[in-house]
Amino acid sequence: MIPDDLLYAKSHEWCLIKGDIATVGITQFAQEQLGDLTFVELPEVGDTFEAGAEMGSVESVKAASEIYSPVSGEVIEVNEALADAPEKVNEEPYGGGWMLKFRIKGAPEGLLDADGYAAVVEAESH
Repeated sequence: MIPDDLLYAKSHEWCLIKGDIATVGITQFAQEQLGDLTFVELPEVGDTFEAGAEMGSVESVKAASEIYSPVSGEVIEVNEALADAPEKVNEEPYGGGWMLKFRIKGAPEGLLDADGYAAVVEAESH
């Protein structure tokens, strides 16, 4: 399931851009690869990141993985519910499992549409 209305990073983060606000999370593929999440570490409101920079991590019973910023900008909101319920990312990666909201600085670059991301997933699945 790869929603058409989102943009994707090759590192398996998604973003929904509305005006200068981007909502960010990890993809269905990423959470399936990790398995049941046990911990989500996210940055603080006010932190700034350049696109591609490490901004947090997720841990599961199988592995830990970094989360990278798909856009450049300032964190304006963090999904606090994930501190107590990291499994929301597994249950609803494109819904209640969102992670951060950014105020974007500049135009997003290098992100893929749904078809482009599907090709990345296909290549990694073999």
